[in-house]
Amino acid sequence: MATNKNQHFVPRCYLKPFTHDGTGKAIRVFNIDREEMIENAAVKHQCSSSYFYGKNERLEAAIQIVEQKYAGVLKRIRSSSYNNFLAEDELILKRFWLLQYLRTEAASKRAVEMSNDFVGLAGADTSFNLEIRDAVQIAMRVFAENMEVIDDLKACLIKNATEFPFITSDDPAIFNNRWFKSDARHRGSTFGLGSSGALAILPLCENIAFIAYDSDVYSISKSCGFVKTKRESDIHALNKLQFLNGRANIFPGQKFSSQELREDYVACKDNRLNERHVLHYAVLDREVGEYKRYRVVSKPEYESHQEALVHSQTLFPNPKAWPMLLQWRKKGFGMTNGTGVGCVRRSRIDDSGGPSFEKMYTGY
Repeated sequence: MATNKNQHFVPRCYLKPFTHDGTGKAIRVFNIDREEMIENAAVKHQCSSSYFYGKNERLEAAIQIVEQKYAGVLKRIRSSSYNNFLAEDELILKRFWLLQYLRTEAASKRAVEMSNDFVGLAGADTSFNLEIRDAVQIAMRVFAENMEVIDDLKACLIKNATEFPFITSDDPAIFNNRWFKSDARHRGSTFGLGSSGALAILPLCENIAFIAYDSDVYSISKSCGFVKTKRESDIHALNKLQFLNGRANIFPGQKFSSQELREDYVACKDNRLNERHVLHYAVLDREVGEYKRYRVVSKPEYESHQEALVHSQTLFPNPKAWPMLLQWRKKGFGMTNGTGVGCVRRSRIDDSGGPSFEKMYTGY
């Protein structure tokens, strides 16, 4: 039996730097639906649910170990004497980012919505419908089995030298892909954690953020693992990723005025996605020898068919701007073999199999 009934999917150790005076007790909350600021909300009630991870004591203990390691890294990074991003700290932040990306209520609800839509479209028994806690348990298994998936990404810490602080949200671990969003060759395709051009971003406090990136596609000019920016546009671009990704609440810290925060949100809210997945349905069109050809249809009931394929595609928000500190690498590239594997990083080739891979250049 788990020892804690009230389980946080965004841990209090993560939210603490954004609380009043860093005490971890009260926090400002900007509610996205109401576009309203709530002052002095209790942290213990934020991003939590009764037995969110179920009642598995071993799972709860394993999550607490990751959180404790993160808290230790955060304390070191925020120290004035910390001037060299250590490899062991980088690894802990990568693992914490992945755990946080997979385990939020928003992530679990997205998984449930996609799975249940799939069951409905396929005409399967609704007893197969996924519940939130089922999705959380699956996500934790994915984390345990794939925790090294972004280890190959380069990483650094962004030091915010502007008057505008970093903000965070109830779904703070940002995953996106600038290359896939901007290159017409990727249009209609989705990307995953092993894709070329992957970006993993997490604000750590009001003046430090973590970013991991595919160094075959992007370049960040840094020193000792730090990149310092004085450009307000960089901070606004990174903050807007939180506005686009957050499910219900933004945690802006103490420096932002309510009016400024609302204006920043309004400027990008049209880019928020109402749906975070789409299902594509294809019916068997014809057979040529040993090969089968499928044709995409808008709705399965429009045509009679004996055989079909259903493909689920995850959707990601499309930011209006990216931070200037994230540059394109000259002659950047990904790896592709023309199959459904897509364009992946070099580290993922051995896991893919199939035809041989060739470079796909970004064009920069």
